[in-house]
Amino acid sequence: MSTKQAPFIFCSVLCLTVSCKQESALEEKTVVVDEARASCHESMPSRFTTTVKSDSIKKGEVSHEGMVWIKGGAFYMGAADTEGRQDEYPLHQVKVDGFWMDVTEVTNAQFASFVEATGYVTTAERVPEWEEIRKQLPPGTPKPADSLFVAASLVFTPPAHAITLQDARQWWSWTKGASWRHPQGPGSNLEGKEQHPVVHVSWDDAVAYATWAGKRLPTEAEWEFAARGGIENQPYPWGTEAIEKGKPKSNTWQGQFPNQNSNWDKHTGIASVSSYAPNAYGLYDMAGNVWEWCADWYDAEYYISLKEQVSYNPNGPARSNDPTEAYVPKKVMRGGSFLCNDSYCKGYRASARMKSSPDTGLEHTGFRCVSSL
Repeated sequence: MSTKQAPFIFCSVLCLTVSCKQESALEEKTVVVDEARASCHESMPSRFTTTVKSDSIKKGEVSHEGMVWIKGGAFYMGAADTEGRQDEYPLHQVKVDGFWMDVTEVTNAQFASFVEATGYVTTAERVPEWEEIRKQLPPGTPKPADSLFVAASLVFTPPAHAITLQDARQWWSWTKGASWRHPQGPGSNLEGKEQHPVVHVSWDDAVAYATWAGKRLPTEAEWEFAARGGIENQPYPWGTEAIEKGKPKSNTWQGQFPNQNSNWDKHTGIASVSSYAPNAYGLYDMAGNVWEWCADWYDAEYYISLKEQVSYNPNGPARSNDPTEAYVPKKVMRGGSFLCNDSYCKGYRASARMKSSPDTGLEHTGFRCVSSL
């Protein structure tokens, strides 16, 4: 989440005494979610941030190395059972043309090549500039303390004991110095993690990389079509078997979230790409590991507008619509992450949708690219 559009910072995270007006805004932003249908990205801690422009990135020549051709076709998009959240209904028919898709999520090694070639600086690595931020805030908004204008990103900070699951701020915190180079903040690095998916990348960062690679981000429809691997109306990319039955099928959280992970799937954090079996299309990690940015704006009611019709290559809604935070434009994320748990998020379902502001980076968010050429 971002506070480009709002004149406040969470005092619970930043230990800042704010005005009455800011406290009122905070109350409006805090959302209580149902534990059975919890969202990984509600009630997230926020900070002031600056949008990154990728206009200077020259579009590259696409290479299909490391990609697989997904033959187009028709499918029913959305949840076909009762496990979905409200924004996954109604089930509706979609047809997509064929496209190339990255076999894995973009890795640290691949992203490092992009940065080396372009000198690109990610959102998380940039110090927010007040003169740019104030242009998007109501007149008279007071400038926060200079100490709050720092390069930072959201890091998973598990509590030491069991907690209620109604407020994600209890296990996420803005961490100064956290970025794709330092996934857990200062002191952490990428040694031995070259084949881990790159994280702490904003939607803007993902678009910049895709442009450089001559590719683009997948539409939400393309992503779900590919994740299903030709399996019709099943909850997971592998079919119907429950996540913790049989052998490990993806990198998710087992145990009591967010304080105890049993390590049943052999990973307590992010796993290297290709650590688990691919789906029927040869795509790895279409469930779990890290959330993946899609091209579409998020609209909680978008599927309703598509019912009783066949949609051809839908590009998503024209604008964002998240009733829980109406003033924060958001993009779609898909696939779940290593933090998704059967008792809490279940974001690894093929139809599961998540959203976040385009300038937000998190320790469990990455992306993969597609190409129509």
